[in-house]
Amino acid sequence: MEHAVEMRGIVKIYPEAGLRANDEINLTLDKGEILCLAGENGAGKTTLMKVLYGMERPDAGTIAVMGRPVSIASPLEANRLGIGMVHQHFMLVDDFTVAQNVTLGKEPRKVVIGYDLRRAEKEVGEVIAKHHFSIDPAKRVGKLTVGQKQQVEIVKMLYRDVDILILDEPTAVLTEQEIESLFLTLRVLAEHGTSLILITHKLHEIKTISDRVAIMRQGTMVGDFPTASISEHEISRLMMGQSVSLAVDKAPYEKEHQPIISFDRVSLLRKNQERPLLNDVSFTVNSGEILGFAGVGGNGLGVLEAVLGGFLPISSGSIVYRGEPLTKIDSHALRKEGLAYVPADRLQVGSALDATVAENLIVAARDRFTKRGLLRRKYIDEQVSDLLQTYTVKGKISQPIGTLSGGNIQKVILAREIEQYRDYIVFSEPTWGLDVASSRFVYERMVDLRNKGAAVMLISSNLDEILALSDRIIVFYRGTVVASLTEDEVKQVSKEEMGAYMLGLKRQEALHA
Repeated sequence: MEHAVEMRGIVKIYPEAGLRANDEINLTLDKGEILCLAGENGAGKTTLMKVLYGMERPDAGTIAVMGRPVSIASPLEANRLGIGMVHQHFMLVDDFTVAQNVTLGKEPRKVVIGYDLRRAEKEVGEVIAKHHFSIDPAKRVGKLTVGQKQQVEIVKMLYRDVDILILDEPTAVLTEQEIESLFLTLRVLAEHGTSLILITHKLHEIKTISDRVAIMRQGTMVGDFPTASISEHEISRLMMGQSVSLAVDKAPYEKEHQPIISFDRVSLLRKNQERPLLNDVSFTVNSGEILGFAGVGGNGLGVLEAVLGGFLPISSGSIVYRGEPLTKIDSHALRKEGLAYVPADRLQVGSALDATVAENLIVAARDRFTKRGLLRRKYIDEQVSDLLQTYTVKGKISQPIGTLSGGNIQKVILAREIEQYRDYIVFSEPTWGLDVASSRFVYERMVDLRNKGAAVMLISSNLDEILALSDRIIVFYRGTVVASLTEDEVKQVSKEEMGAYMLGLKRQEALHA
C-alpha cells in the first residue's frame, strides 16, 4: 500500500552543538491514520518533523509523499505538497483577526488591488463551519483563549488544503474539555482522509487518540507499534530506557504555617472593558504548602500570573508580602524582594533566546558571579555545569539557549528559579512539553521546596498535576474565585466536579480564604 509519508534513513546533525539529532530514522504514515511520535526531551521528535515540514534540511535520507520522492526546502513547499504543521508555540499575530491570521501568505485579492477582507472572512468561515470549530473569523486573535488559538492554527492549515497535519504537543496548555474537543476534531479529520502526526509525551493521550505509536530515544527510532498492542508502562520504558511513575509522595508539613503572600479583594479592570480581568480576588499562600490555581484558559490564570510577576498593576485591593505591601511594585523590584518565577511563556518571558545557557542561568544572580566588577568565568562554568547535570539538561553552557529543545529550555529556567528562591516561588505550566521523567523531577523539586518551608504557587491547566500536588486549590472562572478547596476537600474532589467549577457550572457556597 502507498504511504501518505515515507521517511527513510533521515540524518540531521548540528555540528556547532556536536549533536546528532536524527540518526538513520525510518518513519511511515498511512492515509487517514493518527500516529503519535513519542520520546523524552531531546529525543529528536520535533527535529524530525521540522525536516518533514521543510524547516530543516536533512544531512542524509529520503522523503516520499503519496509515493512520490520529494525534496522539501521550506514550509511553503511543504504546504504545496499538502503538509501542514501546528507548532507547540503558536505563530499568530494577536492584533489580526482570525481570518487575517488564517489567510496570511495566501490572501484573497480584489480584482483591482488590495486585500479582500470580506472574502477572507467568508472563506475562513466556511472552513470553520465545515469542521465544527467554535471561533469567529472576525474576532481579534488576542482576545481568544489558548484552546481557540489552537483552533486557528489548525484552520490555517486546513485552509491550505493539507492532507498531512503535524501537531507538536497539541494538548500542552489545554483543559480536559478542550482536549476532548480537539480529539473529536482530529478523529473526524482522520475519518475524512487526513493523516495526522501528534508529537506528545502524555501516555494516556497516546492510548486515547492514536492508531499507532512511534517511539524515539536519543535520536534513534526504538520502534513503532499498533497502539492497542502496547501498554503505557511499556511505552514509558521504551521512551526512557526504564519505567517511570508520576506519583509523588507528599508527607504532611510538620511546622507551623506562616502567611507569605496575601491578596485582599484584588481587582484588575482595563480601560473600556466591562468585565474585570480579576474580580475581588482574595487568598493567602502559606509557608510549607503548594497552593494550586485552576481554570480554563482566558478566565484569569494568565492575568494572575502577570500580577504575581509584576507585569500588570492592579486596579483595587491590596497584595501583602510578609506584612509589607507589594501592591505597586514592578517585576524588577519583586525580584529584589525574592520572587522566583517560572513563567508559562518560556520563550518570550522566561529566557533570552540569543544568549547562552550560562548567561540565562546567571542573569538573576550576577552579583554572586562577579568579583571587582568582573565576571568570574571559571566559577560560572563550574556552577552552570553542575546545574546542567543536576537538572539533566541536554546542551552546552556556551550554546545559545534558543537552539535547545523546548523541554531543555524549560529545565534551564527551572534550575535558575529553584536555585535562587528565597521563601516563595510561582510555577506557571511548569511541565508544559516535558517528558515523564522530567515532569516527575519537577514534581519532586516542588514538593521538596514545600517541605523546606517555601510557599509554592502552582498555576496549571493540567488537572492531574493540580490534584496530585496541591495542598489547597483555588478555582477561577471569568476572573472570579468560584471555589477555594481545603486540604480535606482536595482529597475528595473529582475531576468532573473540578471541571464543573472551571466551566462556571458550579460555585462553592462558602469560600475559604
